[in-house]
Amino acid sequence: MSNLALYNKQSTTKKRVSYFYHNEVGHHYYGPAHPMKPHRLKLAHHLILSYGLYQKMEVYRPHLASASEMTAFHSEDYISFLSRITPDNLRNFSTQMSKFNAGEFTDCPVFDNLFEFTQIYAGCSIDAAIKLNNSQSDIAINWSGGLHHAKKSEASGFCYVNDIVLAILELLKVHARVLYIDIDIHHGDGVEEAFYCTDRVMTASFHKYGDFFPGTGGI
Repeated sequence: MSNLALYNKQSTTKKRVSYFYHNEVGHHYYGPAHPMKPHRLKLAHHLILSYGLYQKMEVYRPHLASASEMTAFHSEDYISFLSRITPDNLRNFSTQMSKFNAGEFTDCPVFDNLFEFTQIYAGCSIDAAIKLNNSQSDIAINWSGGLHHAKKSEASGFCYVNDIVLAILELLKVHARVLYIDIDIHHGDGVEEAFYCTDRVMTASFHKYGDFFPGTGGI
């Protein structure tokens, strides 16, 4: 009876929700024909304001993730490439663009302030993980994150820096195990690959399978 009472008390306790948003994130632009539209993040934020949902949450502006934070998972030469590439200097990086799967003939174009974009969404996820680690939040939200296809040394599927992997690495500093649940229509291959050889992280991906990007993650 005492255990049941404890459960009921916990289940009715108001959850502390943290929401991370940077007002520049929606200004980034992949290009006119590209399906990835960061502007939708700004629209979502305006809905949160209009419905008064922000009053139910603690709203935070994230720090910009540093290159050293990103190299907790990604290779140094890849992050260096992302920090230097711009639409104006593409010709100087032709070999590296092929190596890192970025540029005009891929689904990961080079656009203005690309690295700042990765810093924003990665910073949101890292800050969210820190809040959870410090027991300052029960739920942490980053609508700009979830770029689960990025590999250690390669961009993929609109994703350049894998903020999920960086957040999980942060969580592992405090927690013995992490369960990652991916409900995107695409297989969360980048996160699965990152933790494939450890028993501290379990990845569960619910996605469309078969002849569909990225072509992995069977039923």
